[in-house]
Amino acid sequence: MEREKKVLIFQGGWDGHEPVQVAARFARIMEKHGYVCEIHGDQEVLLDAEHLMEMDLIIPCWTMGSISQKARENIVKAVAAGSGLAGCHGGMCDSFREDVEWQFMTGGQWVSHPGGDGVRYQVNIRHGSSPIVEGIEDFEVCSEHYYLHVDPAVEVLATTRFPVVPYYHISNKQVDMPVAWTKFWGNGRVFYNSLGHHDDVFEKFPGAQKLMEQGMCWAAEGKQYALDHKLTTERFENTAKMY
Repeated sequence: MEREKKVLIFQGGWDGHEPVQVAARFARIMEKHGYVCEIHGDQEVLLDAEHLMEMDLIIPCWTMGSISQKARENIVKAVAAGSGLAGCHGGMCDSFREDVEWQFMTGGQWVSHPGGDGVRYQVNIRHGSSPIVEGIEDFEVCSEHYYLHVDPAVEVLATTRFPVVPYYHISNKQVDMPVAWTKFWGNGRVFYNSLGHHDDVFEKFPGAQKLMEQGMCWAAEGKQYALDHKLTTERFENTAKMY
């Protein structure tokens, strides 16, 4: 009998990023690919470690909030065991600013969007070995232009050039900032896309939606791989104080 594929989405935090609408969009996308999705409007479910371990994919849609140590530890262990983690914009990489392990796991942290909303810029796709960018070409976006602190271990899938607008940062050289990336956390796959300030970004710019869809599917598929290969977390475990 085929195993039921599951996605858990938890949404909340700052309403400006439209977490309810974005969570619903991501659920529709994953349901189209055969996943059973559950959406939670609080973090209570994150305290159920066993339930998180059953998930193929965990999607945070939660900006500028806080998370309990226990809830974060449960997600960290579930992803390490093989559950995927995927998210966009501030809903994943500006979720819990004071939690450094969350930032370590996700691969980055937002620091600014110079020019605010309505900045027009180019997203440049890096074609390589990743299936996530198949069928996607460079595209233009008009939205917030995310400047992030990024883990150098990530695999960058798309970039954008800074600076575009005047601010104190233009005293420095031009840089290509990651827009989308993947990384691994233990046996789990992690995908992030900095686009998605509002839900309609995915309507107005189809490249943003396709990037998100293919990234979420890639992250979710890691769970079955971990099960098929009987992967454990034994080689990753360390009892030293890390944070």
